Amino acid sequence: MRASVLYPDGRLTVEERPIPVAGPGEVLIRVSAVGVCGSDAHYVRHGRIGDHVVTGPLILGHEAAGEIVGVGAGVPAERVGERVSIEPQTPDPSSDESLRGDYNLCPHMRFYATPPVDGALCEFVIIGAGFAHPVPDGVSDDAAALCEPLSVGIAAVRKADLGMGDSVLISGAGPIGLMCAQVARASGATRIVVSEPDELRRDIATRFGATRVVAPGTAVDQVDAFIDASGVEAAVVAGLGAVRPAGRVVLVGMGADAMTLPVTVIQNREIVLTGVFRYANTWATALSLIVSGRVDLDGMVTGRFGLEDVRAALDADRVPGSIKAVVHPGIAHVPSTPDATTAMSASPTTRGCAL
Repeated sequence: MRASVLYPDGRLTVEERPIPVAGPGEVLIRVSAVGVCGSDAHYVRHGRIGDHVVTGPLILGHEAAGEIVGVGAGVPAERVGERVSIEPQTPDPSSDESLRGDYNLCPHMRFYATPPVDGALCEFVIIGAGFAHPVPDGVSDDAAALCEPLSVGIAAVRKADLGMGDSVLISGAGPIGLMCAQVARASGATRIVVSEPDELRRDIATRFGATRVVAPGTAVDQVDAFIDASGVEAAVVAGLGAVRPAGRVVLVGMGADAMTLPVTVIQNREIVLTGVFRYANTWATALSLIVSGRVDLDGMVTGRFGLEDVRAALDADRVPGSIKAVVHPGIAHVPSTPDATTAMSASPTTRGCAL
């Protein structure tokens, strides 16, 4: 198979790799679509994320969908031919965390595109059968791949405990912030304020759930919950100040390793402060939200690329108005990748893509 491979010196090459073999309880998937995450670009530009360092050849990509083309022992042969969305995790099922249901926190986790585990920017991958989620008819390959970042939004909104009539402030209008806004709206929140320094991204946020957009530093009436999708200390401090007594704060964005936070505000208001690390038990909810039309993932795709174009896909986040780039591993070059402005100005129907 063909694979896009990152080397420690930042080189990206397309190479031939052996097709993986599905072991017991696993499925082999022909990859149809891979969303590009900021973490992928970070590995290319900086060679590491925290303690995770690129020390050898690595296949990036963890937002993926495809079709099952082979099964290992113990997996029904009838699954061959299923279109699936991939939950890119392989936890130890016997760890304390997995047994509690918090399998995303398993200390023995093997996660796509986290060194040294290869990801999905290639033609075939394997995953545990239970982490290959069947995709209903009518859900595009684009949307099936983007169930992964949508799951982050679902995990964040669950932690924020948002419900009917609630209000939320979200810092950051990147892909995760927009996912959080859409899930908040679907959960019944009626006031969704998005804080974002970029004017174009503020405009985009109004298309994906925000009822109000503001620039950082703008006063915001008290909210029931604050979700930070920026990782910026100043944004977190400001968000904490906007939360009502006994409200909730959820940290999703990964920025500085340490922050100085207003402890007296947290204590005196009895604010519940927590973090989100990936997700657990979210895929059924994600697919239900897509099928119902309560979230729009196809409309978030602003660039499409072939396997030879991975470098351009990784740099798409630098294009004004870009939201989400998606790679087709089975294609060398996508002949006409729309720019972000064209994609965002198109109607929801023309922006959809069977990726």
